Amino acid sequence: MEAHSAISVTANPQVPEFGPGDTVRVNFRIREGERERVQAFQGVVIKKQGRAPGTTFTVRRVTYNIGIERTFPIYSPLLESVEVVRRGIVRRAKLYYLRGLSGRAARIKERRQPGRRSQASSQ
Repeated sequence: MEAHSAISVTANPQVPEFGPGDTVRVNFRIREGERERVQAFQGVVIKKQGRAPGTTFTVRRVTYNIGIERTFPIYSPLLESVEVVRRGIVRRAKLYYLRGLSGRAARIKERRQPGRRSQASSQ
């Protein structure tokens, strides 16, 4: 018996479509004692896995030359919102190879939307 057949789960409307290679800003609710706050985590999605209520995605960022990876469950009520900052062009579903790269070597090309002008050319 699968979990999604036993529990009715509705998709979070604050989570847009995104995939590996996209840079996202995740706003996640954090409890500290009795207080609750929203913390933003921005980085590159290196994997997306699972189905229905078990779906998770892992975001990687590099801060002070230290790679930090954090896994978020998509259907969690603590997930405030996900904002896609930029879309990336990648050829694989799991981007584990980024762990061994740093600096310019770890860059991912941006996928351009047709018909949209860039911010620099509009000014």
